[in-house]
Amino acid sequence: MSPSVSIIVPVYNAGAALRRCVESVLHQEYEDFELLLADDGSRDGSGALCDEFAAKDSRVQVIHKENSGVSDTRNLCLDRARGRYLQFLDADDWITPDATRLLVRAMEEHQCDLVVSDFYRVAGERLSHKGDIGETRVLTREEYAACMMENPADFYYGVLWNKLYRRSLVEEYRLRMDPAISWCEDFMFNLEYIRHARRFFALHVPVYYYVKTKGSLCAQGLSISKTVQMKLTVFAYYNQFYKTVLDEEEYQRQRLKICRFLIDAAQDGAVPPLPAATRLGRERVRISSSALEGKGLLFDRFRERKLLDYYLEPAALKNGLSLQEARLLLCLRQSGAGTRRELADFAGLSRGALSMLLNRLEGKGLVTAAEFREPESRERRIEISFPPDAASLLADLETARQDYAAARLAGFSPEERAQYERLAGRVQDNIRDVLQ
Repeated sequence: MSPSVSIIVPVYNAGAALRRCVESVLHQEYEDFELLLADDGSRDGSGALCDEFAAKDSRVQVIHKENSGVSDTRNLCLDRARGRYLQFLDADDWITPDATRLLVRAMEEHQCDLVVSDFYRVAGERLSHKGDIGETRVLTREEYAACMMENPADFYYGVLWNKLYRRSLVEEYRLRMDPAISWCEDFMFNLEYIRHARRFFALHVPVYYYVKTKGSLCAQGLSISKTVQMKLTVFAYYNQFYKTVLDEEEYQRQRLKICRFLIDAAQDGAVPPLPAATRLGRERVRISSSALEGKGLLFDRFRERKLLDYYLEPAALKNGLSLQEARLLLCLRQSGAGTRRELADFAGLSRGALSMLLNRLEGKGLVTAAEFREPESRERRIEISFPPDAASLLADLETARQDYAAARLAGFSPEERAQYERLAGRVQDNIRDVLQ
């Protein structure tokens, strides 16, 4: 039976970083994949490390070949791939544990041909979150091309590794990398793929850690004339792409923007300095090994909360919220109404923190908090409602809650699940009896 995803990693003298890359793939929550490690004539032991992984995990397939460059190596992997979808990594980068799951879910929920995700740019022990498209809906080819026109040489659009592709499209149109091009070869593949794709979706969750700084054409030892010629070749292809995608009138209107590619290309593959950065390791939910292994009721409760946070975090990132805001929204969705003290207690917040977060969520147009006084008790209560614009966010939060519930009972048989639910119900009855 063919896997759902073929994950392709070209390997050339990848050194110590290769283990981190491969382990990040093998530890994915989404398990229905094959990992194609293509050793492009490495001389540093990377090939032997690939074989070591293959010996331990049947999902790993290793290809050993003479050195011929990354484009030719990727093409060989495309010839061998069997998955419905294609995912790419560079050997010195790595991905989050939920990367493949989130990419596949976005592809299937939105019936897309291409999913492009945000990513983390890593420099030493610092990183920054990088994205570009602000839309949260499916985009047409023309809309996606218009976004790309604004930042034509941006890594977000040009590279392979922050995207998920349909292999059927790649094979139907026999799309491959051009080994003759050693600059923007990824971008040219993407342009050709976009020409045949119809539906695009931007996943606003960073799932990839990018640490490699691409070498410039000058660093490859190419002459100035060869460098200029290669850039003009790529621009000619880029220009022709827009002639195909846009009608003549729109193309003429956008010509200056299209020519901006030449200005951006003058950077020669350089990566600009990191903007405001976060320390590596603080960007996503983490739990210490002592807390992970700790015994007792309080450790159990702590891990449960961390597990919920783990699944809430992508929903928060996708919708531009803090984890605290996402957690409160989930609580408000379930509680609906209460006194300020009750709502704060239910959400595990101080009343001051509750008021601050409520004001923030109201300012974002995600909740309406109507305060009123109960006729009998004269107690001031807050009734929570959600405007229509919050519907997609609430759906994301509900998906996170379902993922959390499924993770807790992963591996349970239907009989075990039913027994657990009966026993958990009895535990809750005991708790109610004590607290009422």
